[in-house]
Amino acid sequence: MNRRPRFSIVVPLYNEAANVTPLYVRLSQVMQDLGELYEIVLVDDGSSDDTPVALHAISETDTRVQVVTLRRNFGQTPALQAGFDAARGEIIISMDGDLQHDPEEIPAFIAKMEEGYDIVSGWRAQRRDGWLSRRLPSRIANWLMAKLSGVPPHDFGTTFKAYRRETVKSLRLYGELHRFVPALAAWYGARITEIPINNPPRQNGKSNYGISRTFRVFLDLLSTKFLLDYSTRPLHFFGPIGLLATGLGGLIGFGLFVNKLFGRHPIMDSGSLLVAATALVLGGVVILCLGLVAEILCRTYYESQGKPIYATRSTHSQERWMDEPISADRLADDRVRVIR
Repeated sequence: MNRRPRFSIVVPLYNEAANVTPLYVRLSQVMQDLGELYEIVLVDDGSSDDTPVALHAISETDTRVQVVTLRRNFGQTPALQAGFDAARGEIIISMDGDLQHDPEEIPAFIAKMEEGYDIVSGWRAQRRDGWLSRRLPSRIANWLMAKLSGVPPHDFGTTFKAYRRETVKSLRLYGELHRFVPALAAWYGARITEIPINNPPRQNGKSNYGISRTFRVFLDLLSTKFLLDYSTRPLHFFGPIGLLATGLGGLIGFGLFVNKLFGRHPIMDSGSLLVAATALVLGGVVILCLGLVAEILCRTYYESQGKPIYATRSTHSQERWMDEPISADRLADDRVRVIR
């Protein structure tokens, strides 16, 4: 029977034929030097070059390598999720396959995890990417995410992170949410820290990132904020907006009514205000109804799938109390000991 590895290295790959073998060699050397059981999970995200051929050759020579091949190019987040689902290690480390993440820094992540953290995130303090296409959008997104989530990391975008198994298995990733795993995990009470990492320039191949991703990341940022604060109480988000719109529309309508009653001005003379009042009241009612529907869907989602709305770190009980009936005399004795 195979023992579970202590470490799993998850690497999503897309058209990285020139980088796969050098990455595998460096990873293997680093992990062998640690002297612990490990596995390398290489996820081919529908590559159209020779990446699948290189992966097949590696898996044929090393039983510690697990190759997951996706049917098409789903994107980095689904590829990471596939790798997390396949990983069996107690500590799961994710990294990019373009050699812009240095495998020699893995021991630093593991050392930090040994201090009791649930997530250790890499921080590209000195980035060497293009300023307009990568660094500026990343800086804006990181600042917004830190403000919205209250989570400390400076660099949400890097894939180079270490997770405890129970932390990463409790998350389901969609869209571009792999960037916001620390924020999502913080909702579960995960202990998070970061360490500085190198950011060497790409040596081979072409980058799959660009400024066009910024807009998708921004939308995922909004969805992440909603998931963090309102996933179990959506009416708290829609309610104030609906009440504000309805109240403002009602106030304008009341003002028009008073003006007609005492000023004897026809309401239709203020046609724009009447239209605004009507639109605000109707819009507010629709938003309130949307919030109520979201509440019903939320409760149906959590209750039908048995999803908890909380996360426990551990439980403790004295099993002998569960196995043995508690007599009245024993309970009284325990109470006396507590009082003393």
